Parts: sequence; C-alpha cells; structure tokens
Amino acid sequence: MSERRPALSPLRDIAACIGFYTRLPLPAFAMPARGFAQAQWAAPIAGLLVGAAGGLVLLAALTLGLPPTIAAALTLAATLLATGALHEDGLADLADGFGGGMTRERKLAIMKDSRIGAYGVAALVLSLLLRWSALAALGWAAFPALAAAHAASRALMPALMHLVPPARADGVSAGAGRPNGLTVAVALLIGGFALLFADLSLLLIAAPLLALALFLVKRLTERQIGGQTGDVLGALQQVAETLTLVAATIPFT
Repeated sequence: MSERRPALSPLRDIAACIGFYTRLPLPAFAMPARGFAQAQWAAPIAGLLVGAAGGLVLLAALTLGLPPTIAAALTLAATLLATGALHEDGLADLADGFGGGMTRERKLAIMKDSRIGAYGVAALVLSLLLRWSALAALGWAAFPALAAAHAASRALMPALMHLVPPARADGVSAGAGRPNGLTVAVALLIGGFALLFADLSLLLIAAPLLALALFLVKRLTERQIGGQTGDVLGALQQVAETLTLVAATIPFT
C-alpha cells in the first residue's frame, strides 16, 4: 500500500514555490519531502501573487493620476523587486549563451557566467519595452492581464522540465528533478484558468501563442545545448509573459 500523502503537502508545495520564485516574505521556507519537481504545479500560484503585487501598484499609480506610461514603469519595477529579477537573469544568460557560444560547452559556460553581454542586454531591453508598452496600452485593464500573464507563463515551466532533460548534471534544474505528468497537468490547468478568469478572449488568443512558445523553446534548447537549464526555464517564462501581455492588447471581436 502506498504511503498516504500528508494533508499539508499542497500548502508546503505552494510555500516552496513562493519561497523559491519570489522574494515575498514567508513565515518559513520548507522544501517538500517528495521533491521540488513535484511541487511545480504551484509555480503559477506564485506567479499570481507576483502579478497581483504588480497590479496593485498599477492601480495605486493610476488612482493617483499618474500617466499610464509611468504607472506601467512602476508596475514593472514592483514585479522585478518581487522576484529579484530571477527570470530576467535567465533570459539574459540564454541570449548571451545561445548568441555568443559556438559549441555546446561554450554556450553552457557563457550561461553560467554572471557577467552580461550585448545579446543579454538586447534581450532584456526588448522584453521590458514590450511589457511596458503593453501595460501602458492596457491601463486600468492591465490588472487581470498581468496576473494571468505571470501565472500562465510559470505554468509552462513544469512542462518544459518534464519534456526536456537537464542539459548539465549540476545546476538548479538538475537538482530539482523532473515533474511527473500530473504535476504538469495541474500547473497548465491553473494557468489556463488564470487566462480564462482574466478574459475569455485572452485565453483564446494567448493559449496558442504559449503552446507555440513552449514548442519553439523546447526545439531551440534541444538543438543548442541538448537539454534545459534554469536559465532556459527563466527565458521561457519571460517570453510567455511578454506574449500574454501583448496578446491582451489585441482587439477581439
């Protein structure tokens, strides 16, 4: 007979994901006994909190009468502070590694280097500019779109961890392990509900874009380095978040 799952496991999974993916204060951070990989169903919940924190800053700025452009900048600053720019760092590292390395070993070495290069700077500027533009264009409507974007983008990370093995034996992703199918399905379900709650049209537009992003990042990382890393997961989150916010600005009739 299999061991019964402890009643508090879901709460521990949520606490583990919030503690890892954000800098939001928690009473305690305890890694689930069954492994961090199987806790990844809660990654989109951590994203919801980040998006909600940014959304509150947006609403406060707009209520004070600040222009949407300034409110959008403050919102981005809030989300960066909430996450410690964790995924932005991954995007920059991936851009530098894939753009500047000629061999698999060189790409991995560049990605592990803490310094940032021209490819990384360009990727970060483009990501921030697109997200800022989308938030400024959405104005008051940005709150639900922002929460959905942060949740749905993090829902893709367990799927990539499940589909693609780690590229190196060490590192964050290798240490976490590979989520099982149920973990992936629950994460995707939460991400889908977040999109639906924001707007049915956002779900219809963003879902195919996010599926395409997952497929393309999977193919790219397999060809470039033969697997995924924490930086690849962070880059996937950034691409997916940006796509979702941009999709929210598309008129749907």
